[in-house]
Amino acid sequence: MANKKESEKNIRKLTRVGKTSLCVTIPVEMVAKLNWKERQKVVLNLRGSKITIEDWPACAGRKK
Repeated sequence: MANKKESEKNIRKLTRVGKTSLCVTIPVEMVAKLNWKERQKVVLNLRGSKITIEDWPACAGRKK
């Protein structure tokens, strides 16, 4: 697979999962920087026309 240009690395497509949900992949480099793990709970917030993804509050106090 060819390498993507730097400007295209963070452009993602929405993919249908089931009948009522969509998903978007998060680059593994970003997940590693945030110390997130597979199947970790996160919180989605709709802020104006943007969606933010944050660590679930119960995990916020864990050691890094």
